[in-house]
Amino acid sequence: MANLNIKSKKENSYDAIVIGSGISGGWAAKEFCEKGLNTLVLERGREVKHVKDYPTTNMMPWELEHRGGILQSVKEENPVVSRCYAYKEDTQHFFVKDTEHPYVQEKPFDWIRGYQTGGKSLLWARQVQRWSDFDFEGPARDGFAVDWPIRYKDLAPWYSHVEKFVGVSGNKDGKANLPDGEFLPPFELTAGEKYFKEFLKNNYPEREIVVARCAHITGNQDFYAKQGRTLCQNRTLCQRGCPFGGYFSSNSSTLPWAAQTGNLTMHHHAVVHSIIYDDEKGKATGVRVIDAQTKEMKEFYADIIFVNASALNTNLILLNSTSSRFPNGLGNDSGTLGKYVAFHNYRAGISAEYDGLKEYTTEGRRPTSGYFPRFRNLHKQETNFLRGYAAGFSSGRSTHSDYSGIGDELEQSMAKAPEYGPWRMGSHMMGETIPKEESQVSLDPTLKDEWGIPQLKISMDYDDNDEAMIKDYLEQMSEMFEAAGFTNIRTRDDKRAPGLDIHEMGGARMGKDPKTSVLNEWNQVHACPNVYVTDGACMTSTSTQNPSLTYMAFTARAVDHAVKNRG
Repeated sequence: MANLNIKSKKENSYDAIVIGSGISGGWAAKEFCEKGLNTLVLERGREVKHVKDYPTTNMMPWELEHRGGILQSVKEENPVVSRCYAYKEDTQHFFVKDTEHPYVQEKPFDWIRGYQTGGKSLLWARQVQRWSDFDFEGPARDGFAVDWPIRYKDLAPWYSHVEKFVGVSGNKDGKANLPDGEFLPPFELTAGEKYFKEFLKNNYPEREIVVARCAHITGNQDFYAKQGRTLCQNRTLCQRGCPFGGYFSSNSSTLPWAAQTGNLTMHHHAVVHSIIYDDEKGKATGVRVIDAQTKEMKEFYADIIFVNASALNTNLILLNSTSSRFPNGLGNDSGTLGKYVAFHNYRAGISAEYDGLKEYTTEGRRPTSGYFPRFRNLHKQETNFLRGYAAGFSSGRSTHSDYSGIGDELEQSMAKAPEYGPWRMGSHMMGETIPKEESQVSLDPTLKDEWGIPQLKISMDYDDNDEAMIKDYLEQMSEMFEAAGFTNIRTRDDKRAPGLDIHEMGGARMGKDPKTSVLNEWNQVHACPNVYVTDGACMTSTSTQNPSLTYMAFTARAVDHAVKNRG
């Protein structure tokens, strides 16, 4: 029996284990495999192969049973995920079913999840802005959370490393708070967006509209052909899965790249229960996994463990990884694990019309829009709230088609060119929220999921700082819209619960002091340095920029560190 156990352990041993195959887990797999490490990736969901498993990718609207809509009964069965902007008939198979994956909402929180190969990298909005020292120095400057243990210069070369491989369309805008990167040709702003950009330049010179940087291939075709990817076709059907690989996902890029090295092993339906800690060795030695289908418990072993299960699931795994050394969760000497979680505030928006620019219209599609970098509280504190907000900005020419009549009359109506109306302008807020101790996740003491793992209890909400920021965003945007000559200005605060931003961050934050943080400057658990966390759980603060590019850069940097310092 002892020999069998030794054989089993040997068969289940790897150089590195990566928990999760999403946007950061895929990068960990690629980097480890390229460096020659025998790597196991554990994915709790089903296998989704690039192209083959995108069932709706080329469907026409009339080929979808409900023309893209979601049945009311399906919404009632999935009250959380059905609130997500991307949840539609052609994408719902990439989302979890709410009833199968319960969690406890101590306060309302819409937890959006996708359990399959690639995770939510199949569904993301593909916005990739670098963070800057306005972000990494923010907590120290403004007196919240803890100081980041790194600065922009530490991450800059890794941003470049990631951008070159991913393929990022963008323009070098020369803005200190939105650093330039390694860009492919940018998409174009519409005439309406260009008008507003010029208006701001002349009237609000410290504010600017730029084209949003996105993970879409627009050039350097020969390089991306090596990944089996080609140019973005501007179909704007991205969340169905792109058969061209025009946008970046783990499925189209990092995981196939890792697989071709021969060093990758993927295990699907692998629900991670906990990380194994050896008291005698003083380090983590492996991962306990429950087979999602058979409920069988297995153990896998490695010298290096990367936790990339997505921010809240990573917190769950660490909290559930208890031992005599860590009775309150792996690495939780500080008592901060699961705390200081934050998100992005997307509640507010504004729309308007503009009756000028009648000589212009819009034609075709693009997978991005305009972007309004943060301008509040950048160089000094100037408002009654901490930090600031960025904003999306888009415009398009409205059209009207007359399909009245019957028979010949209808045919004649349909043959007429559409009539153009005014330009429609729109913006939505992307606010930074402040990590607080009371914003936290924990393990429910009684409720468990299908696999016997404690359900995650989530408790976070907006605060007075967020409310003041919303008020300021609506006031500032209304003022600029009115001054630009826009009419029929309409503001909104949809009062949504946190979560639909899908940018939850923190809980296992990085920091300089093990007494106030979980991870060090290399994303290692302070008290268990062969465990790394490089997904959203590692974040000390939230910035206003989309975080995915930063997760990928942290991951590549941490893998490099882990391999160079491998015992």
